[in-house]
Amino acid sequence: MGTEVDRRVAALWRVESPRVTARLARLVGDLDTAEELAQDAFVAALERWRRDGIPDNPAAWLTKTARDLAVDRLRRRDTGRAKYRVVAASTPLTVEHDLDEVVDGDLADDLLGLVFMSCHPILSADARSALTLKLVCGLRTEDVARAFLAPEATIAQRIVRAKRTLAAANVRFELPGPKERPARLDAVREVIYLVFNEGHTATTGDSWITPELCAEALRLGRMLATLTPGDTETLGLLALMEIQASRLPARLAADGSPVLLMDQDRSRWDQLLVRSGLAHVEQVDALGGTVGPYALQAAIAACHARARVAEDTDWERITALYDGLAQISPSPVVELNRGVATAQAFGPEAGLEIVLPLLERTDLRGYHLLPAVVGDLLCRNGSHEEAREHFLRSAALTKNTRERATMQDRAAQCASGHGA
Repeated sequence: MGTEVDRRVAALWRVESPRVTARLARLVGDLDTAEELAQDAFVAALERWRRDGIPDNPAAWLTKTARDLAVDRLRRRDTGRAKYRVVAASTPLTVEHDLDEVVDGDLADDLLGLVFMSCHPILSADARSALTLKLVCGLRTEDVARAFLAPEATIAQRIVRAKRTLAAANVRFELPGPKERPARLDAVREVIYLVFNEGHTATTGDSWITPELCAEALRLGRMLATLTPGDTETLGLLALMEIQASRLPARLAADGSPVLLMDQDRSRWDQLLVRSGLAHVEQVDALGGTVGPYALQAAIAACHARARVAEDTDWERITALYDGLAQISPSPVVELNRGVATAQAFGPEAGLEIVLPLLERTDLRGYHLLPAVVGDLLCRNGSHEEAREHFLRSAALTKNTRERATMQDRAAQCASGHGA
């Protein structure tokens, strides 16, 4: 019985701990206390359920137990009844008046408040990602560390510093107002896509992909889309991630080496994810939200998803979409991708006209994909020796061992082509 209960509690943790933490944070006002009380509730569940069995509604049991623990904590903190009344009267979330509202209130708002707090712009991107995975996804610190290929102590410190930063800045657990919310949603989406990209193309380590991170980002994206219905940029982000995640089964060869998009066996793409992603793209179109950066990227991904073989890809449409993306959300990475699309649509020389000037940018000097793209276009243009030099530079810049081996292989192929 104990083993069954343990498994059930572990499974519930991933789903229910963010909800319990969110409601407790709204009640007690700080993340550390909320997280500690949520953990105490799950410990109590283990002890009680091993003895009495699992209740009919375990989620409600956890919520009530967590609430009772919070009430007890607040009452012990306020040693005198008179002092308790003063404190209760001075706070908008008084224990005796608002407890039922907290428990029975809008869970979507509570979860969204937790997401906004975890992704607060005052935190660094790394801190936001770690805190979000810990609190909103219910991952253990060791799981977050494993996903990012970082020491557990490093991730633990990152999470602790993030909480201290929020506390020092007196960041309240609340939903941003209507005027502030769009900008804050941008930060939330940025964190989700950052987590996804780290899983989709790992920046360090021996593996090119980390599927667990992609899965967590998809979970966050679906949660955010549910909590913010009709938000076309969130739907665009979800569509983009679903279509990109659909390719994961085809992105690695049998030996673990990367397989680029144009070389992938498209029959191995996850068709459920493809259909879901395309459905979300259609939903964005129906809502008239096709001009946002995530919606445009999703439309680009949809062009690839609709092509049964690589040769059927509508590169001219992709180029046009990248032209639009460069106008509304200009960045060197967008420009690099625009160069790749242009080369596919109109030839390598046209692509090089866009890509070569990027070599002068100081902010891309450490970006290993830039010399990789330049090398590819030069190779296709017949400039094998120049291409070889760029592939070797890409190999030297990347921290991922699989990508380094791939770039070294490309350099060797260019040397063979040059010799011929």
